[in-house]
Amino acid sequence: MHPLDHLPLTLLAAVLFSVSWLDHSAVSAAPSASGPQIHQMELSRSCRQQRNATQWGEWVSYQRSRLAVKYDNETSVLAKRENGMNLLSDQNADSTYFGSLTAGTPPVSYNVILDTGSSDFWLATEEAFHENNVGTPGFNPSASSSYVPLNTPFSIKYGSGNAAGVLGKDTIQMAGFTVEDQVLAVVANMSENMLRTPVSGLLGLAFPNIATSHAVPFWLNVAAQPGFLDVALMGFHLTRYLDDVSARSSEPGGTFSFGAVNTSLYTGEIDYVDIPEDRVGYWLLELTGEYVTLSSPAYAAIDTGTTLVGGPADTIADIFSTIPGSAPGTGDYDGYYTYPCSTSVTISLRFGNSSIAWPISPVDFQLVQLDSETCVGALFEFKTGAGGPTWIVGDTFLKNVYSVFRAEPQPSVGFARLSPLAESMNGQGGALPTPTYAAGGAVVTAQDGLSRSGSVPAQSLPNLVLLFSSLLSMAWWTSF
Repeated sequence: MHPLDHLPLTLLAAVLFSVSWLDHSAVSAAPSASGPQIHQMELSRSCRQQRNATQWGEWVSYQRSRLAVKYDNETSVLAKRENGMNLLSDQNADSTYFGSLTAGTPPVSYNVILDTGSSDFWLATEEAFHENNVGTPGFNPSASSSYVPLNTPFSIKYGSGNAAGVLGKDTIQMAGFTVEDQVLAVVANMSENMLRTPVSGLLGLAFPNIATSHAVPFWLNVAAQPGFLDVALMGFHLTRYLDDVSARSSEPGGTFSFGAVNTSLYTGEIDYVDIPEDRVGYWLLELTGEYVTLSSPAYAAIDTGTTLVGGPADTIADIFSTIPGSAPGTGDYDGYYTYPCSTSVTISLRFGNSSIAWPISPVDFQLVQLDSETCVGALFEFKTGAGGPTWIVGDTFLKNVYSVFRAEPQPSVGFARLSPLAESMNGQGGALPTPTYAAGGAVVTAQDGLSRSGSVPAQSLPNLVLLFSSLLSMAWWTSF
């Protein structure tokens, strides 16, 4: 008998949760040799730092609070580049992935968090920085000849704090594309823990109808232009150094693609699940529960800007009740659960009407080891405001799959099994890449308003553009 067979069974047309104590299996095949030739850039990340129980408590409390605020719903011209990259980073043990772009004329390079869970784009000025931003470049509108002020106030809340400033337009280049007159927020005031060196801002990769600025996101400005992309999609492969005690401060961390998938990084087919037509805004999929009961309907935002997996308190409790020796956390660990480190736990997710259950590695499930016997799980209790997603599925899950965010023909999210090549990149180290930017290309007019549907019309797009980035992982709590 399955250890969870005694629990109620609820099948919804969406995502499956199952829990296994000992399942370490991972099926993978050789990477496909077919498909377009790819210009690929390595990604980088940084290692987990040694911390005591108090410091880990502060970190997990921070992760929970920043997600709660982020999802609190109660409260141009384009020039195609022949090549280019953005440098992605994974801060603090795979907690935040960021990439590089340039802004202004002449162009200046900035690192920004890549966030499929939001839609606004903002850069901080030097006057907004604090002690933990030493050495980070701040955006200076007066130094850019292409900057156009809009003088519209901007303010947004995240779990890590607030950011406020004004909206403007400028020339932005990322992953080989240039968008002129891209709307961005110039942040002059932000909370102390909003950003850490070397990050200067955030680039939202969701749909415009959830943007505080009401602006069309960078990716959608590119995707909406005829002839620029073969397919309007973004692909992510994130490496893991969470369990590598010898990792350097920065390590190769994965790949970001824009306009095509990297067939060498996954095996088999990409399993796409459509976003419900009335729910386009977040990259949102419906969830199902097979061995635990989920509220109906249960929707999950697939969010590269979130470290962990958050869900309703009753369901999180049900999941941990199947793990012998687990217990609710207290103090800084309130909302989390502890369990015996000797227990290897695998959580599996299934999305939509898919028959595929995608496992989370026990390595990623084990968020913190408090002592020789007690560990903290990477699933925690979370509640959004009215109209928000029920679940937030972040990098704890996404490191285990090749993920694709596709805007056409129907907005959808797809997952594929990592190839042996992708798996081999975990913990391998290597030289860190430097960003390069190409000049020249065609010019078209960018969108000027809010696209209410958030979808991109299907088009015949003959030009294939493969744009890859480098991921870095930098320690979030640099003082630890």
